[in-house]
Amino acid sequence: MRLAIDTVRTLAMDAVQAAESGHPGTPMALAPLAYALYAKHLRHDPAAPDWADRDRLILSVGHASMLLYGALHLAGYDLPLDEIRHFRQWGSLTPGHPEVHHTKGVETTTGPLGQGVANAVGFAVAEAHLAATFNRDGYAVVDHYTWFIAGDGCLMEGISHEAASFAGHMKLGKLIGFFDDNGITIDGSTSLTCSDDAAKRFEAYGWQVLHIADVNDLTAIDAAIAAAKADTQRPSLIITKTHIGYGSPNRQDTAKAHGEPLGTNEIALTKQAYDWPGTEPFFVPDAARTHWHEAAAARATTHADWQQRWAAYTAAYPELAAEFTRRLRGALPDSLDAAFPTFDAKSGNVASRAASGVVLNAIAPVLPELIGGSADLSGSNLTTVKGAPLFSALEPAGRNFPFGIREHAMGAIMNGMGLHGGIIPYGGTFLVFSDYMRPAIRLAALMGVQAIYVFTHDSIGLGEDGPTHQPVEHLTALRCIPNLVVLRPADADEVSEAWRFALRHRSGPTAIVLTRQKLSYFGEPARARAGVPHGAYIVADAAGRVPNVVLMASGSEVEIALAAREQLSGHGIHARVVSCPSLELFAQQPIEYRHHVLPAGVPRVAVEAAHPMSWYRWVGDTGTIVGIERFGASAPYQVLYEKFGITAEHVAAAAKSVSQ
Repeated sequence: MRLAIDTVRTLAMDAVQAAESGHPGTPMALAPLAYALYAKHLRHDPAAPDWADRDRLILSVGHASMLLYGALHLAGYDLPLDEIRHFRQWGSLTPGHPEVHHTKGVETTTGPLGQGVANAVGFAVAEAHLAATFNRDGYAVVDHYTWFIAGDGCLMEGISHEAASFAGHMKLGKLIGFFDDNGITIDGSTSLTCSDDAAKRFEAYGWQVLHIADVNDLTAIDAAIAAAKADTQRPSLIITKTHIGYGSPNRQDTAKAHGEPLGTNEIALTKQAYDWPGTEPFFVPDAARTHWHEAAAARATTHADWQQRWAAYTAAYPELAAEFTRRLRGALPDSLDAAFPTFDAKSGNVASRAASGVVLNAIAPVLPELIGGSADLSGSNLTTVKGAPLFSALEPAGRNFPFGIREHAMGAIMNGMGLHGGIIPYGGTFLVFSDYMRPAIRLAALMGVQAIYVFTHDSIGLGEDGPTHQPVEHLTALRCIPNLVVLRPADADEVSEAWRFALRHRSGPTAIVLTRQKLSYFGEPARARAGVPHGAYIVADAAGRVPNVVLMASGSEVEIALAAREQLSGHGIHARVVSCPSLELFAQQPIEYRHHVLPAGVPRVAVEAAHPMSWYRWVGDTGTIVGIERFGASAPYQVLYEKFGITAEHVAAAAKSVSQ
């Protein structure tokens, strides 16, 4: 066992040295824990890294990636030694921080500290919900643990506090975390910045707190894990004392071991301290490899056992088994399209947030995997599925999630839920608070997680709450995130199509951005259905003529553009109005379609009650933008639109200036 553990340590040292960058100290310290988990405790199968009821292990300290890569390689995952040799290099399967969908056995992308803790909470939430939904007496087909490894930095970050509070309150007893208590950060001792009592803090959150005095004591690790599993009503944090850079004669317990190579001389001295049998870098003793493979093979029997249970479950409950399989595949029900509501002039003349609530409640009965809620704003975001229970410790099958005032954790918990599989998560808050959850949104986009953000109160149109709550720069900021689709619908039909798109869009997150104030209804559902997936489309044209100007807008400003078009027609100026619910989707369309919507040589005016940065690409050198480049104010929204110049008169004047 010691040889097997030290192999993880030496691979980490050698990989970081070869890359001339990285973090060797934590993998050297935590190697016994990695060994204990993969060899003795995790339900995993290297030959089937994605099987449904496997345990999930989250390395929240993502900079310690060589701990994970070393364990995956030695356990027999599809991660050859050459990939370890090319740690942190272009095209390798061993990037500097673990990336999901890139390396087999990696469950989530980590690196920004604390995100992995909240992701783990999301994984545990998904396990609890799916177990309550699908398990039957004698047939536990969803029955696994979620594990995470966190460091001092993870627990310093605020997101871990938000997520831990939620997990304790929800009594997620199958969530087990290890706190690597080594007392060192890049700047030096943690005493420079932190004097928390982590044990008392987590106990206050409702967690069971356990201790391992020395991570090298495998018996103590086993005992702590047994105690954690025995408490089914509380998540567990196992505080694990370690020595960063373990075994290094000159670097152990120093900040030098944290984030830089040890150096060839120090590596040689450390290997001598380990009584290491090899001299060449990346040497893996045959005995160590054999021991790891045998241990992994023993753990793989958990997969075989589950397959037998699954076969019995399928025979006993064929309809449930088919539904579970559909949800894990991500296939939408055939009946979903017909469930989307039809609006008319009466029902559609509402705020887009109200239309969103109608759509959500129309589709929810046929889409049980659509699960989510709000950061304490469900009555404003209209994210509640009527008649469905709240998710809670007593009702884990509930689908309405009270995330609490925890926007950042909400976003990261959603990521864990989405990555787990079997769930399409959604979460709501005011658009201005997307800033609070931006790191989680960015990671969702990076990982390709299907998550749906319901952002309401999307502009100065929210009125009297004033500039602290009125988003100005947020649309542009969100549109800058690669692989995030931002949809700002202009009427009830566009809201419906925004939801339809978000549910079909499985390769990344979608933000649906909605108003507080009422919007006009265009009454053209067929045109909206065809146009929204293209990102922009013509809603009113120049009566058979070549337009003199194109008016572009999103959301609530489309009706302002339509009113400006009427004013311009009285002056002999023929305007085309283009609704642009998603600039990202429009940019992806063939050039022929874009030229059809925005004909070359015709000047353009964009109008949006937000910062204009998003629109410069589209109006070109001959166009102009009617937007906002200052913070808002507290007043009724009609007054604000007039004072800020977001009016039909202002748009018409801008159109005249560019079309003459």
